This record gives sequence, structure tokens and C-alpha cells, in this order.
Amino acid sequence: MALLSVIRRWHLRDGMAIREIARRTGLSRNTIRKYLSTGIVEPKYPERHSPSKLDLFAPKLAAWLKTESKKSRKQRRNLRQIYADLCSLGYEGSYDRVAAFARHWRQAQQEAAGTTGRGTFIPLTFAREKPSSSTGAKTGRSLPA
Repeated sequence: MALLSVIRRWHLRDGMAIREIARRTGLSRNTIRKYLSTGIVEPKYPERHSPSKLDLFAPKLAAWLKTESKKSRKQRRNLRQIYADLCSLGYEGSYDRVAAFARHWRQAQQEAAGTTGRGTFIPLTFAREKPSSSTGAKTGRSLPA
């Protein structure tokens, strides 16, 4: 993190006081002391997990998305229809959360399959290389143009 390197540079190279560093950065003096005394490169923050209204319906939604992905394009339900079905089951959240869940689910499925969406492009024809004899390198003579 750039802030930690700036703090170390100010204190160790420039000889700036901890109180001045705290004033400039807005961090507490105890935090500045902790960053200087330990050898951490980047502060670790606990991973934030806020509960969502969709958490109760996530397994059902994932199962629906899996069954819909196996159907033909004309037979599939769109996300609006799936959202309406979730609302009939008691989901009170927004459509945007359902769309975000479906987007992350599809991305995870594509990564698991190892494709980028439409598969991998494999060229069926290759460019031909010119033979090395056309330059005259083997005979030492130049060829007429």
C-alpha cells in the first residue's frame, strides 16, 4: 500500500515526528506506531459479509439457473420471470440483487467450464510460411526480382 511506504519514508528518511505524520495522514498516533514497529506491508481488514435478503433463496435460484441453462433458448425463462417466481415464494428484495446473483453465477459457470462465453476460437487454416530458399540464403546468390 502506498500510504505505508509514505509513512515509513517520512519517519525513517525524512525524520518526521509521529505526531506530524498523524496530523498529515489523519491516522492516530498509535496506528502510525504500529505500522512503523511491525513489518507489515499492507493492513489486513476482516472480510465484510453483510446478510442479504437473497441468502435464503440463493440455493433455489441457483437450481433454477442451472435448469434454465440446460433448456433451449426459446424455452428459457428470463430473469424477470424468475424474479417474479421468487417474489411469489416470499422474496422481498430487489431485482438488481437477483440479476447480480445470476451474473456472478454465470461467470462462475464459465470459469469452471474454462470458456469465455462462446468457447475457444481454434483457427482451422494456418498462414503458410515462405520457403527459405526464396531469399537465396542457401546458395549465397541473390534472386532476380
